[in-house]
Amino acid sequence: MSDTLVIIPTYNERENTRAIAGAVFQAAPEADILFVDDNSPDGTGEIAEELAAANERIYVLHRKDKDGLGRAYIAGFQWALVRDYEFIFEMDADFSHNPADIPRLRVAAEDAGLALGSRYIGGVRVINWPLARLILSRCAGFYVKWITGMPFTDPTGGFKCFRRCVLEAIRLEDIDSNGYSFQIEMTHSAWRIGCRIVEVPIVFEERRSGVSKMSKGIVFEALWMVWKLFFRSIFRRAYSCPVAPAPASDGFKCCRETEPVLPTAQS
Repeated sequence: MSDTLVIIPTYNERENTRAIAGAVFQAAPEADILFVDDNSPDGTGEIAEELAAANERIYVLHRKDKDGLGRAYIAGFQWALVRDYEFIFEMDADFSHNPADIPRLRVAAEDAGLALGSRYIGGVRVINWPLARLILSRCAGFYVKWITGMPFTDPTGGFKCFRRCVLEAIRLEDIDSNGYSFQIEMTHSAWRIGCRIVEVPIVFEERRSGVSKMSKGIVFEALWMVWKLFFRSIFRRAYSCPVAPAPASDGFKCCRETEPVLPTAQS
């Protein structure tokens, strides 16, 4: 079994499913893929099953209803944690996250607990977004940083690589959010337990096909969730990662870092 798992939630992504699997294996042939499908009416789940039948590195987790991005990822994390995966990725199915960046995120996570793919470190790296969407994203990032105190350039991004010890330390049952604010809450939870977090520059491209899942409800959830995280930080004691850092000689540090470490942006 591989030590690397790429979790890809799907809902009505039949146009992208085969292509994204091929692109992931081209970039990271050693990785496994887990599709988490929310009973897509367009047959995405059936396509994923066909891929899994033809390739032992592909797995499918079917859920009965469309229950949101956060619940899909939590189900995927729990699936991964009962197996022996060490590097656990979040990635969209629509090619807005470039699978070619998987190796760079994995390398960064070898000396951290969480590697964040950042669209904004060292400049803006977003393709084919309307100006209004870009402004909304940047304002959301500043809003999150201002209220929570997290020092990251892209706290709302969804292309990530977690180390196993971090997901084991985070109380997944306490994660409340379900839309894109899920990304903020997961990063905040890792940050509060002392996880060493690095940001890796990526290029983000608007989806190639299919329909965006963004909605006003998702935006409003993110607005109030940030304040919930603020008050959680005040009134609830931060729990610590139970996994002690490995000896310094092996170069790996996961948790109990006092400050996140941000690498210099690369072109």
